[in-house]
Amino acid sequence: MAEKKGASAGPLVVITGAAGSIGSALGRSLMDAYEVVGLDLLADAAAPFDIYSFDITDPAAISYALDKLKEEHGRTIAAVVHLAAYFDFSGEESPLYDQVNVEGTKRLLQALQAFEVERFVYSGTMLVHEAVDPGERIDEDTPIAPKWAYPKSKAKTEDVIREHRGAIPCTILRLAGLYDEKTAVPTLAEQIARIYERGPMAHLYAGDLSAGQSMLHKADMIEAMRRTIDRRRELPAEGAILIGEPEAMSYRKLQDRIGALIHGEEHWRTIAVPEPVAKIGAQVQVMAEPVVPNSIDQGEKPFIRPFMIDMASDHYALDISRARHLLDWEPKHRLADELPKLITNLKENPPAWYDANGITQPPWMQTADEVTSDVEALRRHREMEYRAEHRRNLWAPFFNLAMGSWLLTSPPMLGYESALMIWSDVVSGILLMVFGALSLSWRMSWARWVCAGIGLWVLSAPVLFWAPTAAAYLNDTLVGAIVFALALCVRPAPNLSPVAAETGPSVPKGWDYSPSDWFQRLPIIFLAFIGLYFSRYLTAYQLGHVDYVWEPFFAGGPDPKNGTEEIITSSVSQAWPVPDAGVGALTYMLEILIGVVGSARRWRTMPWLVLIFGIMIIPLGAVSITFIIIQPIVIGTWCTLCLIGAAAMLLQIPYSVDEVVATIQFMRRRWKAGKGFWRILFVGDTDEDNDKEADEDFERGPVAIFREMLIGGMNLPWNLAALLVIGLWLMFTRLTVGAEGVMADADHLIGALVITFTVTATAEVARPVRFFNMPLGLALLLMPFLAGAPLAETLSAVICGLLIIGLSFPRGPVRLHYGSWTRYII
Repeated sequence: MAEKKGASAGPLVVITGAAGSIGSALGRSLMDAYEVVGLDLLADAAAPFDIYSFDITDPAAISYALDKLKEEHGRTIAAVVHLAAYFDFSGEESPLYDQVNVEGTKRLLQALQAFEVERFVYSGTMLVHEAVDPGERIDEDTPIAPKWAYPKSKAKTEDVIREHRGAIPCTILRLAGLYDEKTAVPTLAEQIARIYERGPMAHLYAGDLSAGQSMLHKADMIEAMRRTIDRRRELPAEGAILIGEPEAMSYRKLQDRIGALIHGEEHWRTIAVPEPVAKIGAQVQVMAEPVVPNSIDQGEKPFIRPFMIDMASDHYALDISRARHLLDWEPKHRLADELPKLITNLKENPPAWYDANGITQPPWMQTADEVTSDVEALRRHREMEYRAEHRRNLWAPFFNLAMGSWLLTSPPMLGYESALMIWSDVVSGILLMVFGALSLSWRMSWARWVCAGIGLWVLSAPVLFWAPTAAAYLNDTLVGAIVFALALCVRPAPNLSPVAAETGPSVPKGWDYSPSDWFQRLPIIFLAFIGLYFSRYLTAYQLGHVDYVWEPFFAGGPDPKNGTEEIITSSVSQAWPVPDAGVGALTYMLEILIGVVGSARRWRTMPWLVLIFGIMIIPLGAVSITFIIIQPIVIGTWCTLCLIGAAAMLLQIPYSVDEVVATIQFMRRRWKAGKGFWRILFVGDTDEDNDKEADEDFERGPVAIFREMLIGGMNLPWNLAALLVIGLWLMFTRLTVGAEGVMADADHLIGALVITFTVTATAEVARPVRFFNMPLGLALLLMPFLAGAPLAETLSAVICGLLIIGLSFPRGPVRLHYGSWTRYII
């Protein structure tokens, strides 16, 4: 007969929950002097001692396991150590607490009556006791007053043990929170993780910072249990013993110690939050969790629940006199001494530490673990770089502070005539001074976003409130732009994932260049300045700051207004609740500011920014161009400055499409790799390597720089050039062939659309857009027959329609590569 695992000449010890980390460690420690048998839900063939399958909620399963135990090991048991229990940290009542902890223990004791058990050892918790104030200690006579579901079930189980133990002697060990060199009780592990990640919650606490809880090293717990088993015949027939370190490190001391060990900061800033505020915040987090995308919170419920707020000031320091007297036990470890080992294990392998403690790794850590063998080095290097860049650019938040004071004092100095504008600048100035001061701290990068929001509001206020004076409009436009730029355009870029900032290429996979480099963005910024200047001029007329708008070519109606004045005071413009030219100026200013933000890698480090940039230029640009198209059709005249602005907007489109394409490709690759969509969108990620590096060499000659800016990712094939000429011809058939009425309007509309699609198709990545010209050509072929046009107009339309269709077929040269998108460039 094969020798049983765990067999020895010693007495039999039975451990429930033996397959768990505590049960298996206890079993191993006892094997030198005892015969060990485990009971657990699933048998573990790899365990060094026998483990029988055992479901504590099923009476039949209990009977079967104990019958097998009796058959193989006899009726005499030196000790039953009962570790099996249900536990979760939600704080919510669960039927499993009764089924497993209370009723399960009752069934086990009833089944054990058929054995000769010398001692029943129950693993309880110190949390069954009423908490005390800092400076006091609890002992075994402290009133039983558990506050939440888990310790309540443990207290009920203690009552069941006393009632149903029969003649079996029992000892209840009320244990403190467990830890060792690699793992810790959830409250401590989560506290360490919060500080490691430097989240805002790491600096907040809702209770008495001088309160704390006793802890217990796993080795000390095992030693206490062993001594209980060794002294099973000497102990009282029934009783409870508190097991834990007598000292309880306060929450404040723990914060400082953890912060010092992880980040080298001796005094970790911790703010006491009023209990009602904390409870509301915790409840809001719980309620928001179902609606927060899983790619952001990874489907995790918040660890801090409202019930925890009620216990935040509970203090559990232990009087272990009874353990010293009955067990001759004293803890050999102290949390203060063991924390360095726990933190060292975290820093040596953060992903493994998180997994061992049952904490979900932050997404950046999961990705970093895939690209580097030293996750902590990556995090530390990113933090050092961020702090160094922040120190170098401290002038920016100081300047924003000054801008706040400037706004605060502007209304009386510049003679604002609008109460709304006065209040806007005063309140914005105060808020800017507050959040500008907060953004002086590198830890408060969120304050920079608030400053940027204030800057955006200041930019918008003159348009929203119809600023009555030119000084107010100019002041807020300039100050708002400066504030926004200093908040977001100055390095370090806030809110980047460490792995996005520290790893990954600057050129997208399969591309020959970075669509985010300065040579690609500068033309867009230059064109945006042109649009801004003209839009601001038109806005000044709409706001009443100037009485006349220059218009060199187009006359207005029978009134004295010229074409430009007619258009910007037309019913179309007046349908807007704000000056439409002011909205255009605001859009151009934001294009300039967003165009400056980020590096040549922003296509993957700031996807949200690139997509906003693209939306502002491509769809909003199309809307702006459409408005220009309808001017002669709906209003009956033209606006020279509007045409120039529309041309600037149109030319921006081919320069911006490639960056949007690269960003969408990147997000699709990372999403297919299992990364969360929303998190990639907002904090970026690494990407597959590309041997090429972004070339942003401004030391080349001006001609080379200008050429790179002008044709990077673009070219103008002969067929597209011809389409542009045809589009211009059609827009002016009123002059060239005397087109009138519906036919003239159709020529104008189709010509403008042909120009729009053709200019867009000059970008190599957008070359297929030229095919949209084909249905326009077909429509142009049909229009003269539907409208009954004269011969000259018919010939013009038919010839142009055929040419548009024919010229839309050739693709033209494509000189560069665009990754997987290249196959769609047909």
